[in-house]
Amino acid sequence: MAGASQATISFITNSGHRIYFDDFVRQLDQCFGDGDFFENQTNPLKVQKFLDSALNFPEETFDGALVWDTLQFLVAPLLTTVVAHLHRVMRPGGYLLAFFSAEERANTIQTYSYRISDHRTIALAAREQRPPAQFFNNRSLEKLFQDFESVKFFLTRDHLREIIVRR
Repeated sequence: MAGASQATISFITNSGHRIYFDDFVRQLDQCFGDGDFFENQTNPLKVQKFLDSALNFPEETFDGALVWDTLQFLVAPLLTTVVAHLHRVMRPGGYLLAFFSAEERANTIQTYSYRISDHRTIALAAREQRPPAQFFNNRSLEKLFQDFESVKFFLTRDHLREIIVRR
């Protein structure tokens, strides 16, 4: 959901899977970028346009979702809606991978482009600094993904919370 690299596409397709990708952050900027980015995320018309363009899939379409670091730029009501949509479009037993900044007091956080190098390595390339919508701790993430079967947390050396969620 944050674009794709050739390395990631090759890794996934060489493993026998199909892939669909979209640049979720670009979609956010297109739908909410005119004016106050966070305030626009509360506008019902803009929210519907965003959901129609980014998450308009039939139920239980995907076995997994590489969400990367995109969810941390959504205000609370839209974030809850997006996570509910992700739950709906994922098949039972499917996995979701997401990253959240662990920097508690940062005004802006680094965004990354992610590349799966091999079955043990994800390479990060810095993209840009963006203000987060809110700070996420483990408890808030557990609550956010409460409708999923399980949530596992890991802290990376890059000060990111890696979240693996099972539907």
